[in-house]
Amino acid sequence: MLSQDRVSDAYVDDRVNYYCCFKNLLLNESIATIESYKRKGYTSYYFDLKEFLYYFPKHFRFNYYFGDETHIEPVPTLFKARPIEGDNCNSVLFKLDKRRHFRFVKDNLSFSDKKDMAVFRGAVTQPHRIRFMEQMFGHPLVDAGQSNSSSDNPEWQKPFMSVSDQLKFKFIICLEGNDVASNLKWAMSSNSVVVTPKMKYETWFMEGTLKAGIHYIEVKDDWSDFEEKIRYYLDNPKEAEQIVKNAHEYVAPFKDEKLEQLICIKTLERYFELTGQRVDNE
Repeated sequence: MLSQDRVSDAYVDDRVNYYCCFKNLLLNESIATIESYKRKGYTSYYFDLKEFLYYFPKHFRFNYYFGDETHIEPVPTLFKARPIEGDNCNSVLFKLDKRRHFRFVKDNLSFSDKKDMAVFRGAVTQPHRIRFMEQMFGHPLVDAGQSNSSSDNPEWQKPFMSVSDQLKFKFIICLEGNDVASNLKWAMSSNSVVVTPKMKYETWFMEGTLKAGIHYIEVKDDWSDFEEKIRYYLDNPKEAEQIVKNAHEYVAPFKDEKLEQLICIKTLERYFELTGQRVDNE
């Protein structure tokens, strides 16, 4: 585990290189400058980026895209999320919409004191979430509920369940939505174990570096092995508790605000350098 007060330069560089991996490319003059950066919706995204653009010359140029979007732009572009697979380097990850996504919890319940079940609460609109509910709703090892209204399957709707109530379950199901699962960060900071199919998208949290069986339990897309895996970890709680410990170690640096601010600045610095805008000459 990295010490919160002594993080190596190598760790910072590794994170920056992960977020900003494109090759040197000059931006044309049609790309926005910091000076021309204005709020146009997506308020939280706007301020999350503006907070760190402040440290750079106003004539520097950059491309950005806000919202739950994961396409790849033809020029290096700041995004909240990108695909894990394929040539994704033109999507430069930045810590956007952080108040929604980067929430962590203090869990006072030990794994052994929680219910021997998994829990899911969330909107069910995308095909993969509908497939999950079709396969797992009513399963004896799952308390699954849909938070949005729907006339197609009204039985799926269940009352609101707070995070503190979800923490009473040994397993928390994290389903990707339009991009990543918004509950993944707080779930990994809990004493419950995350259960998810193979992740397809990643954010500043670097979901692409998470390892199945180490940081979370991975199940098949059709959920056919769910019961087998849950029963395995119920029968082998020490292994489940090790996953919780590994998840906590992974989360720890992301909870260090000074470290996060440094890496945000370093990521933008790298972006500007790779686009021919030398920060040290300004």
